[in-house]
Amino acid sequence: MTAPPPGPTLLVLDAEPLPRLGRLMGRARIEHVDASALADRLPHADVLLVWDFPTDAVRAAWPGDGPRPRWVHTASTGVDHLMCPELTASDTVVTNARGVFDQPVAEYVAGLVLAMAKDLPRTWDLQRGRQWRPREVTRVGGTRACVVGSGPVGRAIARTLKTLDVTASIVGRVPRTGIHGPADLDRLIARADWVIAAAPLTERTDGMFDTRRFGIMQPSARFINVAHGALVDEEALAGALSKRWIAGAALDVLRHEPPTPDSPLWQVPGLLLSPRMAGSTVGRSDELGRQFVELYDRWEAGKPLPNVVDKQRGYVPGY
Repeated sequence: MTAPPPGPTLLVLDAEPLPRLGRLMGRARIEHVDASALADRLPHADVLLVWDFPTDAVRAAWPGDGPRPRWVHTASTGVDHLMCPELTASDTVVTNARGVFDQPVAEYVAGLVLAMAKDLPRTWDLQRGRQWRPREVTRVGGTRACVVGSGPVGRAIARTLKTLDVTASIVGRVPRTGIHGPADLDRLIARADWVIAAAPLTERTDGMFDTRRFGIMQPSARFINVAHGALVDEEALAGALSKRWIAGAALDVLRHEPPTPDSPLWQVPGLLLSPRMAGSTVGRSDELGRQFVELYDRWEAGKPLPNVVDKQRGYVPGY
């Protein structure tokens, strides 16, 4: 009988396409599982790689008897799908994929800004109807954006928008040089042409974009969410768009995904829905795999890990 490979046990919660972990062959016992087998195998793992990051399987499987992995890495920026009281209270180190998604998400936001300002969705609709309808569109240069979220993604969005001559203000958890605090949020979104949600999901941010906040935005404002669906009261957003409190919105994430065929969100006027495409670039899986292997090298060598999540706050601190 062939002896199992030496080294720690690496449990991979799978999703297609599978991560490329060839550099770890012979260094770790790599075991691939799906959500149904996760609870049974957790006590036997030293490391858990959450490759299937949209699932809540970890949060459901973590409580229970027996040891738990010393390190959990998620191939995503957000960690709300992982956290449960037992994991938060444990000594397990949690890391995320900070750095992989920053520029792709920023580019996607810039694309949405240009598409909405230049009325491209309506142009395509008119073309399909064989209608030639000249009209005026919005100039992007000189407009203002409020980016809610001061992490790497939020700051990349602000930098990218500035290349379009958009004045971008960033709101974070605490005020500091170049970053506004929560006390400035209402004032900034009240005068913004673009309000962009890029914040982590925490108790403070859950449902933060509600009827009151949509009510204080300008009638010409457009809202974009590329962070977490739970940041937004979707019924309030639908009402704001239907009543023309704001000019338009784009949601790349929803509270419940995918929306059911009879969901009213499909028919909300001025609302553009996309299925988590902001960070879905060609080659993303390979980049995420390389990042994890580099982190594993450090973990194996006993070196400090970057991208360590503050489990109480729900994000990597320092930004």
